[in-house]
Formats: sequence, structure tokens, C-alpha cells
Amino acid sequence: MTVSNRIKQALEGSSWIRRMFEEGAELKAKLGPDQVFDFTLGNPDLEPPPEFKKELLAAAQDTRPGLHIYMANAGLVPARQAIAHHLSKVHHLDFKTDDIVLTCGAGGAINIILKALLDPGDEVVVLAPFFPEYLFYVDNHGGTTRVVETDAHFQLDLHRLEQALSPRTRVVIINSPNNPTGQVYEAAALKELGRFLTHHAGRHGRPVYLLADEPYRRLVYDGLDLPSIFAAYPNTLLATSFSKDLSIPGERLGYAAVSPRATGRGELFAGMVLANRILGFVNAPALMQRVVAHLLEVSVDMGYYARRRDLFSEVLEQAGYDFVKPRGAFYFFPKAPGGDDLALVARLKEENILAVPGRGFGRAGYFRLAFCVPEEVIRRAAPGFARARG
Repeated sequence: MTVSNRIKQALEGSSWIRRMFEEGAELKAKLGPDQVFDFTLGNPDLEPPPEFKKELLAAAQDTRPGLHIYMANAGLVPARQAIAHHLSKVHHLDFKTDDIVLTCGAGGAINIILKALLDPGDEVVVLAPFFPEYLFYVDNHGGTTRVVETDAHFQLDLHRLEQALSPRTRVVIINSPNNPTGQVYEAAALKELGRFLTHHAGRHGRPVYLLADEPYRRLVYDGLDLPSIFAAYPNTLLATSFSKDLSIPGERLGYAAVSPRATGRGELFAGMVLANRILGFVNAPALMQRVVAHLLEVSVDMGYYARRRDLFSEVLEQAGYDFVKPRGAFYFFPKAPGGDDLALVARLKEENILAVPGRGFGRAGYFRLAFCVPEEVIRRAAPGFARARG
């Protein structure tokens, strides 16, 4: 055996997203890219906003010495100051520079938070459907995952969630707007969740932290005002990135933020800074920190995604699929006709349409479609969706 048992098991149960993406690459090589309709990967296809390229050029042309050396593990102070000011304005709380740690994407942020919080055997509650990497992230740091189902409309099921809490519960992860469903959790439900967690922590004498994974925060539709997660619960930690709103996922820049109301605020910050170093991230990319510090009010044009969402809704409705229209992000999560997501994905593949089975996200019987693709791809796939529906 060349790899550890844990990695061997992880490889065998690895992400359905990547598996379908790789199958798609083979199909494209065989048929040609223009003959394959690939909705597998949430990889933004929009170019970054013009402001990004302007700031990138300015940063690249800056010839001052020492701009590319090691820095404090938390990141550049001016970038952290700018983010703290931005969060204070958005959430009406007094964030400080030492509440912010710049990270290698939202994944890096989640990992340093879990590293700072978990002892072996501590439990992390994850809401299904969920981003599949959460399970690996929890395992990375010796935690145990407890999966809790959301309701039929992918909203919080507070009764199930309350039942899942135990004396070992340390973290509850929420993702809104959600991958894979595109749904947004309601403010009233989040506040009720906050009350549950406050009561639970009081009974057991140990803080429970709410980890909000929000890389899609700005990708919302129909004028939706996304509720502040920090208003729902004092012990909240934010993990986010610039991958989706600036369309720069390959640049790997995000941050973790500690609520100004959190228990152990300073110790949490120190723990995450240490975790950033000892997990091998060391610090987030220096060039990107200098660039995005000037772009906290900037995002891609959401009109492109909104038009694609509406077009895809028409395609799926006309083909007879049952789905909840997404309110954010760039995913549909329809029911698989007949209830077998693997069979439906196989039928779609026969139509050269690539989708991801819902079981990869903890909810069998559904399938995910990413609509960060040109509108023409959605239009041309429409007949195949109808034929696969039967």
C-alpha cells in the first residue's frame, strides 16, 4: 500500500463533482467541446470586473522593495483594515483589524477555524445538502461530522437540528446562499438557530460556534437582502472568499472573520493565525491582498447570472423537472425523476449533458446543475433535458 488508509478511503469516496468533471473531459476529447453540455463544476466563467484588472496592473507595477516577502501570518494590515471597515458597515458591528485573517480561499478559512476549535472527537453539525469537502475538512482536524437534513425546500429544519446537538457539539456549519441548492436561509430561522445554540451552550458550559461559509453572499437575485449572520448569534465566525463575486477562484484569496461579540475573541484570532502557519498556508497571496483591498465594494455583473437562471428555469420547467428556483449562487438542484439520481445522470450523459448526482452532496434523489456557463450552452442542452426526463 502506497498511501494511508484514510487517504485510500477518501480517494474511493472522493468528490462526485470532480468525478463527473473528469468523465466530461473524456467525452469532450471524444466528441469535441462544443458537443458536450457541462454543468458539473461551479467554476465562474465571467471575467473579473474591469476594476480588478486596473488594480492588478497597478500592484504589479509597484516597484517598492519588500512587496513579495513573507509577512505576518494574518495578512497585510492595510488589507485587513479595509475588510474590517467593510464588515463593520455591512453588519453594523465594530470589527477590528485583529478580527480578520487573510486565507487561501474560503477553504483555507474553514480549515484554520476548525483547526483552532476542534479537539479529537468534537462534533461538527453540517446541513444537507452540503458542499462535500466539509466532511474532509472536519476529518482533517479530528472532528466527527453529524449530518442534519434540511426541509423539502432546503430551509433549516430547526427541530432536527436541535435534536442533533450534543455535549460534544463544537461547531455548526451553514452555507447561505447554498451550494448545491441555491437557497438562502431566512433571517427568522437564523435567529431561532442562534437561540438554540445559546441555550445549548449554557446548559453544557461550553461555547458552540456558528461557522458561516459565505462565498456566494453577493450572488443573490430578485433584490434579495441577505440577512446578517452576525446578527443571529454572538459566537459566529465567517469564512468567505473573493472567488465568486470577483470571479477569481484561481487566485485563492479569502478570509476568516471573528464576530466582535464572540466569546474568546482574541484567543480565536490568535488560534487561527497560528493555524494559518502550521497548516502550511503561512500567509495568503501577497499580490492579491493588495489588489482586493481596493475592491470590497466591487463584484461581477449579476445580470449575466440572473438571465441564465431564468433561462434554465424555463428549460427545466418545460422538460417537466421538479425544482426550487435558486435565490442565490449559480446552481439548480432538481429532483431526479423516478428518484434515482445515478440513473438520471446516466441518461443525461447519453444526451451529452453532464450533471452531478445529489448523493455527492448528501441528498440522493436530486442532481446539481451549475449555470456558470454561456446561455447558448443552456439553450442547446434543452432538447436533451426533455429526452432524459422521458
